[in-house]
Amino acid sequence: MKRSCGLSAVAALASASNTTTSSISDVCTVSNVQAALPANGTLLGIDLIPSAVTASIVYNATTGAGGMGGSSSSSSTTYTYCNVTVQYTHTGKNDTVVVKYAFPQPSDFKNRFYVAGGGGFSLSSDATGGLSYGAVGGATDAGYDAFSNSYDDVVLYGNGSINWDATYMFSYQALGEMTQVGKPLTQAFYGMTNDTKVYTYFEGCSDGGREGMSQVQRFGTEYDGAITGAPAFRFAHQQVLHVFSSAVEKTLNYLPPPCELDKIVNATIAACDPLDGRTDGVVSRTDLCMLNFNLSSIIGESYYCAAENSTSLGFGFNKKRSTTLHPMNMRTHKRQAQGSTTSYQPAQNGTVTAEGVAVAQAIYGGLHNSAGERAYLSWQIASELGDAATTYNSDTGAWELSIPSTGGEYVTKFIQLLDLDNLSNLDGVTYDTLVDWINTGFVRYLDSLQTTLPDLTPFQSSGGKLLHYHGESDSSIPAASSVHYYQSVRSIMYSNLTDSEAQSAMSDWYQFYLIPGAGHCGANSLQPGPYPQNNMQIMIDWVENGVQPTRLNATVSSGTNEGETQMLCQWPERPLWSGNTTDFDCVTDEASTDSWTYTFPAFKLPVY
Repeated sequence: MKRSCGLSAVAALASASNTTTSSISDVCTVSNVQAALPANGTLLGIDLIPSAVTASIVYNATTGAGGMGGSSSSSSTTYTYCNVTVQYTHTGKNDTVVVKYAFPQPSDFKNRFYVAGGGGFSLSSDATGGLSYGAVGGATDAGYDAFSNSYDDVVLYGNGSINWDATYMFSYQALGEMTQVGKPLTQAFYGMTNDTKVYTYFEGCSDGGREGMSQVQRFGTEYDGAITGAPAFRFAHQQVLHVFSSAVEKTLNYLPPPCELDKIVNATIAACDPLDGRTDGVVSRTDLCMLNFNLSSIIGESYYCAAENSTSLGFGFNKKRSTTLHPMNMRTHKRQAQGSTTSYQPAQNGTVTAEGVAVAQAIYGGLHNSAGERAYLSWQIASELGDAATTYNSDTGAWELSIPSTGGEYVTKFIQLLDLDNLSNLDGVTYDTLVDWINTGFVRYLDSLQTTLPDLTPFQSSGGKLLHYHGESDSSIPAASSVHYYQSVRSIMYSNLTDSEAQSAMSDWYQFYLIPGAGHCGANSLQPGPYPQNNMQIMIDWVENGVQPTRLNATVSSGTNEGETQMLCQWPERPLWSGNTTDFDCVTDEASTDSWTYTFPAFKLPVY
């Protein structure tokens, strides 16, 4: 790629290895960054603004947590880096996009570029996540000041008027452009030759997982490795699903106390835990639970919960019985997670009712229209029923419907195009209404937010590697959502192969793992199971050293088995213990696989 004609402060260096002979003060200058910018005209549609460049050295800094819910974590290790800001405009548009980059000091740089995903409706605002890997990192304001605003704040100019520029930038464009600018900038910043490889990685979970999939789908040739956890793709279906639980309660005319729902979930966990061959408090085979356990057997069991202040964390994060939020549940450290509320709950005691079980059965069964046609999948049995949580009215002494704003705001802003933060009620709303809402969003945002393109040929053919994982008991984004996308890629890219041939071919570059018992982008307090801790190290070894994983390393972080390492099975294989030991086999079971497989006849368009 052509670069600007000005000489960089390190342009005389002959190779990337020579970057270690430069100091941070040699390279971290405005003039070096300006000279390193790709020349305007080399990135079609992007006009860089050299006069707006800033550069400053940051000493002994700690880093951000990398991809949300990913294997990265902040620590006490400190780094020295060059904090750079770059601005560009889209040709002929007169807009301004601000990008931040964190360049490791030359002695720490390992020829890597790292992109971290965000969460909720926010892109990551932290560029330092790659420092621990010797990687340059980036963060973008996407042209709508995403460092201060979340996308849902700016999606509408006003009632009925969609901000399409922000929509496309949030959906995929901003991160892709940040990477397209950042990679050649990295090469020139360190005085590397044009043909010196810069290994480029993405890591994220939840919407960060969706963002990662957007890059694999639309900028596939830019990335060498992507780690995508619990992607919030199939956006219309996923967001309206957050209204589904409330619609079930309204339709069945039963508002269960939260403690009754908790009892149903906990009793299900206890009953299904042994089905995987080991009693350890974890339902590692929700498919066997679905096939063999009848929720009606819980009817009549007693429950009791003490009075408490309860926080619903929004975006389906697994509940913490506290008014203090886990840092991961904050929207990129800006404000409380969308949809989160704090309320008082009185002491609750009683027995599980047939009505309560009917609500749980309907929610786990998924959305269907009035003709009985399936519209979407749902959470796995034994997942928490957080979206169904009711709120207590101290004045009336009654439990009331509580519509999660995670879904309600999507309906008001993205479907009805009204600048409202939630639905006020579900009066007149039926399951058919929900299907209509999904269809409207499906079509309207098909080429932006949906993020379900199944042909990943450019990524695959350029040597990209994809590590895709999902907590099996995720109570926000159903685990089956990820299974369905994997199956869609397989059916589009390998339709001429047998199942075993397709699995073998995909394993070379796309591996998917279900995390037993895990919740949304993290471990689950109700099921003390394993969770991956070193995904980036695994990905780096795969990309740079050709060490292809066959299983995924995960560690149990709580409970009686704390510290235990489990090598998780690659889909479609599933774990099965023998004799209640610590060893398990990875097995295939047609009935179990079929229980994860869905079609959606409620829609005319294919749902990938």
